[in-house]
Amino acid sequence: MMAGGGILTSRWSKGEWCVRICIAIAATGLGYTAITYALAYSIRGIDPAYAHALAPGDGRITALLSEQLSGPEASPADRVQSDSLARQALHQDPTAIAAVATLGINAQIRNNTALARHIFAYGNRLSRRDLRTRLWWIEDAVSRGDVKGALRQYDIALRTSRLAPDLLFPVLAKALDDPAIRLALVSRLKTQPTWSGPFIVYLADNAVDTISVASLFKDIAKADVLLPAASRAVLIRRLGEQGKFDEAWNLYSAITPGVDRRRSRDPNFTATPAEPSIFDWVSIENDGVVATFQHDEGGGVFEFSVPPGIGGPVLRQAQLLPPGEYFLEGRATGIDLPGSSQPYWALICANTAEIGRVPIGVRSEGKFSGKFQVSKSCPVQYLSLIIRPSDKNEEIIGRIYQVKLNPIKQ
Repeated sequence: MMAGGGILTSRWSKGEWCVRICIAIAATGLGYTAITYALAYSIRGIDPAYAHALAPGDGRITALLSEQLSGPEASPADRVQSDSLARQALHQDPTAIAAVATLGINAQIRNNTALARHIFAYGNRLSRRDLRTRLWWIEDAVSRGDVKGALRQYDIALRTSRLAPDLLFPVLAKALDDPAIRLALVSRLKTQPTWSGPFIVYLADNAVDTISVASLFKDIAKADVLLPAASRAVLIRRLGEQGKFDEAWNLYSAITPGVDRRRSRDPNFTATPAEPSIFDWVSIENDGVVATFQHDEGGGVFEFSVPPGIGGPVLRQAQLLPPGEYFLEGRATGIDLPGSSQPYWALICANTAEIGRVPIGVRSEGKFSGKFQVSKSCPVQYLSLIIRPSDKNEEIIGRIYQVKLNPIKQ
């Protein structure tokens, strides 16, 4: 600053210099501490030991280290150290639930169930979101034969932990062979917990004991609990693939009132579920084939369009017809082909042996009919609409308005 031809400069006193230096040092220290804690928190789940070294006064990080040292493979010395760290963590942060779970698990490992129950009761008051705490309460309820109590703990865990489904769904699925557990589970599912849908999907797709799952699904249907159509269809298909057709039919009939295994179903194509089971009409589209269900004023209709030179099944429905004679009849339009090229209905055994055929033409106002004789050696059949490859360079188009298969002797 210029004044009177000279330069005026302000000078700080020694005291002012000391204050400013101390402020700078404090700011640097605070910055270092903030960075250190930020780093500790960023790695606490990956390396809790290093995180604890960076932030030894943080109770939550100390608790995580105690949890790591109390794992399934922990030695007695590890457990002593983890106990010490857990107590330290609770001194630093009385709400550190991971430390409480560590003390409880270590007490249980030492067969001190009374102490473990006391510790986990305290953990319950702190938080319902800790998965280790929930797992201990599940095991405790199971050991006491308390099915409802165990399922209550399952419910809490599955609603509060993102990790719980991967861990608990397989365990719960294996327990379904116990009727008491299935009964209690249906009661729990009636409350519509958030995990019920994913659990049902898991059972249909992955459960090994498909018969027990089928029993559960039937109980669910009786209790008016929502059972997704896709899961029903998947389980029925899996039962069929395993050769358990009677169990598949029992499930299907339980959720589809009025069906009769002596007759085909949905003769007028009015049901057409979005997720059909093997006992519903299933359209087959491949190699350019278009096969769809439509609705008009008179009801439903099945339409198909097949490119030149292409053949094979375009529609199928699994049957469990008892031995006897059966009559097939129906109505179609748009199929104007010579006898050797006409599509036909075939009843085929599950072992691929063909029982018979009923051709479809446009004569008699599009009506078709024929008979099949089912023997004892063929307990599972498939009623299929088969298209023969056309010699002409044009697609095959047709509409089926009705088809029904009934026993001749009622």
